[in-house]
Amino acid sequence: MSHFALIENGVVASVIVAEQDFIDTQSGTWLQTSYNTHGGVHLNGGTPFRKNYANEGMIYDTVRDAFYAPQPYPSWSLNDDSCIWESPTAYPDDGLIYGWDEESTSWVKL
Repeated sequence: MSHFALIENGVVASVIVAEQDFIDTQSGTWLQTSYNTHGGVHLNGGTPFRKNYANEGMIYDTVRDAFYAPQPYPSWSLNDDSCIWESPTAYPDDGLIYGWDEESTSWVKL
């Protein structure tokens, strides 16, 4: 059994676990996705599928053949290799919890 994402207008509408034979009988665009793929890397050393595991609401980019989340903030950019959004400044590495402030484009302590 594998995971498959139903794509509607470039967005993941649902993700199911099914056999390829079942998917072949369904209408719409279904694409295989791997639960073990994140950031373009297969966590168990296998072949990564479409950069990231698909979840409802994610975007499917036909040019990149990749799934990724909608842009969280206007200042963030999509990493072409991982298809993960990146903030313009790195998250602080001091063990504290921060939230993103788009107005200052910086992390603020919560």
